[in-house]
Order: sequence, then structure tokens, then C-alpha cells
Amino acid sequence: MATTILLVDDHPVVREGYRRLIERQPGLVVVAEAENAAMAYSHYKAHAPDLVILDLSLPGPSGIEAIRHIRQWDGSARIVVFSMRTGAMIARQAFAAGASGYVSKASPPRELLSAVATVLRGERAMSADIARAIAQDEVAGGRTALDDLSPRELEILGLTAGGMTAQAVAEALCLSLKTVHNNLSVIRATLGARTDAHLVWIAIGAGLVSPSEELALKEP
Repeated sequence: MATTILLVDDHPVVREGYRRLIERQPGLVVVAEAENAAMAYSHYKAHAPDLVILDLSLPGPSGIEAIRHIRQWDGSARIVVFSMRTGAMIARQAFAAGASGYVSKASPPRELLSAVATVLRGERAMSADIARAIAQDEVAGGRTALDDLSPRELEILGLTAGGMTAQAVAEALCLSLKTVHNNLSVIRATLGARTDAHLVWIAIGAGLVSPSEELALKEP
């Protein structure tokens, strides 16, 4: 029987490229596509695919949130992250949320296909650059102030650093505006951030967002 796959990326052209690459491989078929975390969760429940290939940079709640929700629904879900983000911090967060593999979009196509095969065998997979980033981070000590943030605080930091207002973050995560403001205060205190712009550059340095994703805030 064919191995079924759910593609999650907010760019239709990118999804089309994934689909063509994947469906050229014998036994692989894309059964659904999603452009945000809510659709990913809904399509996973509807189609129960064998594997999810998911970008982290989604409108609203990030791919980390999508991974977490899918794994809460199905603890055996197999999810491969395919992202431009190559920082060790964000890769560790993806694995902690329940991802089984992490491949950077800078990798050759064969690395994504190799990761798919590896994860389908029940093993963990990483592209070479992600494995190198994690290894270098471990050698350097590995721990930063961001490790003291909760998963929810990291999610709020990532969305804020991506240019979303506190109100937009509250709506995306189904939280009250007061809760978001309180979390941002804790985040600033934990990270020693002077301004929201400083928060952005901390998040970029940790790989939570890429410079191209930063929409509204500039370097302090």
C-alpha cells in the first residue's frame, strides 16, 4: 500500500514542488495539503497520513504549535520539519514538540527523501547542517536564556519577533490580550531585553525566526 503524506507550507508553489518531488518516488502519495497550523491539525485528523512534512514558518501559530497539537492527538505521528531555519535552538524545540526529523530547505532534495525514509523506519533524521548546528551548540555549552522560557513563551516570542502585534498573537493562540502582555513581560525579564526590537534580534540569533521573517521591527 502507498505511504500517505500531508504537506504543510503556506506557499502553494512550494507545496507543488514538494508534491512533484515526493510523488516521483515509488509508493509515496500526497493525500492532503495545509497552509497553516489549524488546517494541518484538521487534515491530520481527517486523513490520518503516515507522515507529515511541515514548515515552521506559518501564518499565525507556528509549525511548532502544529507539531504539538498533532502529537497530542496522535502520539505516534511521524513529522519531518522542512524549514529555512537552521538554528540549534529551534531544531531542539521542534524535536521536543514531537518532530521525528528536521531538514533545512538549503539541503539537496535527496536529504529530504532520505529523512522521509529514515523516519518511516521509526528512526530520527536530520540533514547534515542541522546535525552540525546541534553538535556545535552542544560543544559550546548548549544552554542559553531561551532555555528558561516555557514552550508557550517561546511561541509568543517567535510570533512577536515575526512582526505580529500582541492583539494578533492573542487571537492566533486563543489567549487573552492580558495573558500575552504578561508573557511578554516575563520574556523580556528572562532575556534581559530592553525593547521589542531587542527581542527580535535575540529571536533571530537563536534561530526562532529568520531575518527575512522580521516584518515590523528594526535593529535596536
